[in-house]
Amino acid sequence: MKRFIALTGFMAAGKSTVGKKLARRLKIEFCDLDDLIIERYGSISGIFATQGEAKFREYECEVLEQLVQDKAPAVIALGGGAVTYAPSLSLLKKNAYRVFLKLSPAQTLMRIRRATNARPLLGSAPKASEVEALYARRLPLYLDSDLVVDTERMSPARAADAIADWIRRESITL
Repeated sequence: MKRFIALTGFMAAGKSTVGKKLARRLKIEFCDLDDLIIERYGSISGIFATQGEAKFREYECEVLEQLVQDKAPAVIALGGGAVTYAPSLSLLKKNAYRVFLKLSPAQTLMRIRRATNARPLLGSAPKASEVEALYARRLPLYLDSDLVVDTERMSPARAADAIADWIRRESITL
């Protein structure tokens, strides 16, 4: 039985912000996968720099596996690349309703450039072409979600409402 709502989408799509609001509306716990990885293994940029993306994806999967085994129903904000690692995607398909927060590459780039933290896969000065290429590679995996919410012109609160409404309409019990 699926007990989790997993928010997926490209970096800077608002997964953590929407996730916190959604968890409050549903009266369940919120878990940020990146925060849990940092608690256990250290900084994400440090992991990427010293051990590489492949090792990071393994860590991400380990934390996700423990989360779905040990936790009561929760909203999980995934990292942007979590669905690119087959074992993680398999865990998600089995244990979570996946919700894709869709944001255009152009809007994503604007948000990334405003942020204070650099993204390990894009560096501190990402180019539009890099964002578009990575987004295009991941898009089919994101679109394979249970729900797609276009957040381009939607506040985080409205996005959380849209997901909560979908949960009610579909009579989903977590």
